[in-house]
Amino acid sequence: MMIGIIRMRGVVNTEPKIRTAFRILGLNRNLTLALTEPSADIKGVINTVKDYVTWGEVSKDVIKKLEELGSKGDKIKRFRLHPPRGGFKKTIKRPKPDGELGYRGEKINELILKMLP
Repeated sequence: MMIGIIRMRGVVNTEPKIRTAFRILGLNRNLTLALTEPSADIKGVINTVKDYVTWGEVSKDVIKKLEELGSKGDKIKRFRLHPPRGGFKKTIKRPKPDGELGYRGEKINELILKMLP
């Protein structure tokens, strides 16, 4: 099982530890996806940036489609995505259930598929 983390917001006027966490994940731009194995370290980094990302468990079918695009990185694979077809349904400034940020579980797969080029 892999965890997918999508950066949804920018880092203007944020604390340095948030910018460092994005650097660790390799999420240097908005709408960038990082795929990684779950671990205690990654969960700690996600907890740091939870107000700026959405994440969940990525299925094997979606991973195959992403690998066709090609990735950057070794341990943490990174992919550039497009804005989702049909747009975001809610605001990207609030966590679930009022917004798009936060933990999605298996529903991250639907969002990734809408964001593939």
